[in-house]
Amino acid sequence: MRGFTRLDEMAFEIAIKRHAIREKIADAITRFAAERDWHQFHDPKNLAMAVAVEAGELMDHFRWVHSDQSRGILDDARTRAGVEEEAADVMILLLEFATVCGIDIAAAVERKMARNAERYPVDLAKGRAVKHD
Repeated sequence: MRGFTRLDEMAFEIAIKRHAIREKIADAITRFAAERDWHQFHDPKNLAMAVAVEAGELMDHFRWVHSDQSRGILDDARTRAGVEEEAADVMILLLEFATVCGIDIAAAVERKMARNAERYPVDLAKGRAVKHD
């Protein structure tokens, strides 16, 4: 590519691969639901609720655990497997939600990250967990 550094080319190649992987996952999710005739249940409301339910199940693994101990519970293989399954459920349902709603989730994430960068500039936000506008 003319006018681009090797780093630019590598970043472009990675972006293309990520897009292909994202599309492959979204297609697999859509196909899985279609094979089971679940699209009749996959409206925005039900999918949004399902995301919340699965997020709750993910949070349940960390209930009553002090923040400083939360990483440590992932050392247990059985707990880690459960956390991974719930995280996958959240992602699957969120991707299905985006598909059903016609949301380009990658573009939405990029826009949100740009907005967050404006709202939380490094010099004001670094090392601070304070919400501000």
